[in-house]
Amino acid sequence: MEKKRNRVDCFKCVHFYITWDKRFSKGCKALNFKTNRLPSQVVFDNSGLECQMFKAKARTTQKK
Repeated sequence: MEKKRNRVDCFKCVHFYITWDKRFSKGCKALNFKTNRLPSQVVFDNSGLECQMFKAKARTTQKK
């Protein structure tokens, strides 16, 4: 039986960034790499673990 995976949302992480490189458009500052997939997927595929470096972004309030 496969255990349920809690997916990390890189877009909500302070370490996630978008690069200018078309081949590797997404990156992780904490793990220092760029990829064409979400960094959390690459981490899971290579280690079998969810990303341990995830840190949620601070929520901002929008002005009306």
